Amino acid sequence: MEQKDVVIIGAGAAGLMCAGVAGARGRSVCVVEHTPKIGEKIRISGGGRCNFTNIHCAPDKFLSQNTRFATSALSRYTQHDFIALVEKHGIAYHEKTLGQLFCDNSAFDIIDMLVNICNTNGVDIKTSTTIDKIEKNDDGFVISTSSGIIAAKSVVIATGGLSIPKIGATPFGYEIAKQFGLNIIPPRAALVPLTFAPDILSYTKELSGVSVDPARVTSENGTHFDEGMLFTHKGVSGPAIIQISSYWNYGEDVILNLAPSIDVLSWLKTQRTAQAKSMLHTVLADILPKRLAQSIVDDMTLSNARMGDLSDKILNDVAAHIQNWRIKPSGSEGYKTAEVTLGGVDTDAISSKTFECKNVTGLYFIGEVLDVTGHLGGYNFQWAWSSGWCAGQYV
Repeated sequence: MEQKDVVIIGAGAAGLMCAGVAGARGRSVCVVEHTPKIGEKIRISGGGRCNFTNIHCAPDKFLSQNTRFATSALSRYTQHDFIALVEKHGIAYHEKTLGQLFCDNSAFDIIDMLVNICNTNGVDIKTSTTIDKIEKNDDGFVISTSSGIIAAKSVVIATGGLSIPKIGATPFGYEIAKQFGLNIIPPRAALVPLTFAPDILSYTKELSGVSVDPARVTSENGTHFDEGMLFTHKGVSGPAIIQISSYWNYGEDVILNLAPSIDVLSWLKTQRTAQAKSMLHTVLADILPKRLAQSIVDDMTLSNARMGDLSDKILNDVAAHIQNWRIKPSGSEGYKTAEVTLGGVDTDAISSKTFECKNVTGLYFIGEVLDVTGHLGGYNFQWAWSSGWCAGQYV
């Protein structure tokens, strides 16, 4: 039987971070990964360049049933700490929009950095290794794997959520939590494109490929995001939609403002005088993509309308269509395209300082498997680094 101080299940961002930190403390660490490759979510993120953190990271950018849970970890290991680590390893990076930081070259720079830290600190990484069972005893845990049995004083569950199945996502972490009596906040796909039912698609499908940037997308609880939006052949996507998906619930509307930077009604009244002979769709094309402008006037049976002939009521209806378009998604594209999983292991059972289970000594949960979900733009990676670092101090 192999003997280790710590066994970490899952070789993603949180697991590798925790392993390197624990190894640097002199702990004997084994990371067990059921897929052939490590860090797959890192590899595919940011178009292959890994949006590894966000300079605006703060607790209010995260969702959880326990809204204060993430505060401790995010303050003890910040985005600036991870940026310093990236710089120490000579990784070139750049800021895109809204504080998002990406590697200049490749996401493999981040993976290689984490692996080098693990190797330097004697961490053993086992890939293509499945877990048959985990048992608790007086000395710690016995982990039965496809490559042998490992005894460990601590076990860290860093298995992620249910997105994205094709790179190996499974419910294993939730199953272990249930085994040890922990509650699960029902998981669902988050940071994901939204889909429409056939009746709405019959109208919007012709807009597939049309983008509006910025659009203001608002949920029924009033949360809104001003970012790009894209019509797709299934519904809507783009950063604003992906952001709002974490706040949208089945059966609710989302409210689209396709021109958030101006008062469209006042603008239309001005144009009625200034461009009285112009067609409505031509005027709207000054503030909207041409195909979208044409689609709106066609939908409102105003295809042949000239500006000078339009009443205040009609202009008000057009403005409402543009700035207060309520639309009811039928669902989302699901875990196959979701960036993260909303919900997960209930944090009420977890120490926000150590990430150890309050009622199971030596059992830790970190990263996406927990009920902590960040906004789009590097926040979820920062949660992985912060939670992994904190747990690494105590395992």
